[in-house]
Amino acid sequence: MRRAYKFLLRPTSPQEQALREMLADHCSLYNAALQERRDAYRHTSKTKIRYEDQSAQLKEIRAFDPGRQGRWSFSSQQVTLRRLNRVFEAFFRRVKGGQMPGYPRFKGTGHFDSVEFPRDGDGCRWDSIPHDARTRVRLQGVGHIRVHQHRPVRGRVKTISVKREGRRWFVIVVCGDVPAEPLAPTGSAVGIDLGVAHLLTTSEGEFVENPRLLASIAEELAAAQRHLATFPQRTRQRTKRHRAAARKVAKLCAKIRRQRLDRHHKTALKLVREHDVIACERLNIAGMTRAPDSRPDVEQAGAFLPTALRAKRV
Repeated sequence: MRRAYKFLLRPTSPQEQALREMLADHCSLYNAALQERRDAYRHTSKTKIRYEDQSAQLKEIRAFDPGRQGRWSFSSQQVTLRRLNRVFEAFFRRVKGGQMPGYPRFKGTGHFDSVEFPRDGDGCRWDSIPHDARTRVRLQGVGHIRVHQHRPVRGRVKTISVKREGRRWFVIVVCGDVPAEPLAPTGSAVGIDLGVAHLLTTSEGEFVENPRLLASIAEELAAAQRHLATFPQRTRQRTKRHRAAARKVAKLCAKIRRQRLDRHHKTALKLVREHDVIACERLNIAGMTRAPDSRPDVEQAGAFLPTALRAKRV
């Protein structure tokens, strides 16, 4: 069994600066590889660039720019190129399927938040001591970073990823060969129906209320967004006040996301512990909550037909 562990990193100031530079350089590599593919397609010969072609250029890129690209792990840079390759594969798959394709876009420095190391010991090293506060993760070009390991890691470490969330840094350790821990049988089966007004309804008649976490913080979030919108376009990303306002909005959104994730995990764990079989219908929740399109009334100019928005909310 595979399992992922997510731990908070506690880097020093120089290490945090090195982590930001690592993300920026991987983002630059991603954008440069995307630009190469765009230029090759726009050429009259319609040359097709593959992952193998771009991966073969890494040695020359690292030798040409040793101060930036040459200081990071070669394997992590290959993973960044594979990431771009997966994006293009998904793009062509949508084109063939007749869906809205959405051509791959360039990544901004603030939107490239993770770097993956494909193997423990190749550019990274997980130095974990059970029941010890001296757990470290070593990253090439950064050093040994202290990890807040709140639970033991089981199995064999396969991949290590570093992720930035706001002003926090996390390490995600994916382990294989994790021993399974089966629960005691309960002899119970249940069916659940996901909804909008209620989070879910079980076949036993139990309702799990929707906590409406966004409503509890909506006023504070709206005030923070209004304050962020007061900054003119020409001064954005240039002043400390704008960056502080953007961080406050991101902090509130991250808080809501964590609360929702915690509520969903606890609800799912409760169902798993109490029942052996769980049946759930496959629903399009996004379509259920999407506002219906307005249709003009052909009999009255400028009027629209009533929508079923009220019926969707109950």
